[in-house]
Amino acid sequence: MFVPSDYREPDVSWMIDLMRGNPLALMVSNGTPTDGPFATHLPVITDPGWEGPAAADLVGMRLLGHMNRANPHWAALETGSVVLLTFTGPHAYVSPAVYDITPAAPTWNFTSVHAHGVVEKIDSTEETLGVVQATVQAFEKEFGHSWDMSESVDYFRKIVPGVGAFHVRVTRAEGMFKLSQEQRPEIRERVVRSFAGRGCTRHTQTADLMSRLP
Repeated sequence: MFVPSDYREPDVSWMIDLMRGNPLALMVSNGTPTDGPFATHLPVITDPGWEGPAAADLVGMRLLGHMNRANPHWAALETGSVVLLTFTGPHAYVSPAVYDITPAAPTWNFTSVHAHGVVEKIDSTEETLGVVQATVQAFEKEFGHSWDMSESVDYFRKIVPGVGAFHVRVTRAEGMFKLSQEQRPEIRERVVRSFAGRGCTRHTQTADLMSRLP
């Protein structure tokens, strides 16, 4: 991903926060000349066993994910192959009317992390079950209501044979935080106010990130 210097993340924590707050990633891997590349939207979490700290480009970070084994992507995926995981964060359209200057051009503020890594497929049923349980724990803590899965583990065991789980060891990552950094402070403030007044979660989150910029 091409990231102009103005739009690089202020700190590596911004990338980690975006990935954890927007864990439905798009995994892309090479296919054959006939099939073309494979792409699958799937949940991805930080491996609970990874202790960090995170490098500036997230190299060495470990991620966990899973997909349906019936997905042709799973059959095409090979341990040792390189994959790309893209995470999309808050984003919003910027109308030139907000700038209150002429000439001006519209744009789209957006945030994204591209994580490249080496994949390792998991064959063990117990390890696969562990990935499913770790994913539930992570999402219930962040987005749910602390649901107790203990009474559903036997059900998980019944469906796990259809689940393809994997590790990804990150080899590099780039964060794109395009948040009007190239504009004058007073214009950025107009954009922030415009987003904050929309009453939309996506716009509000974008405004919050803009307000956190150094």
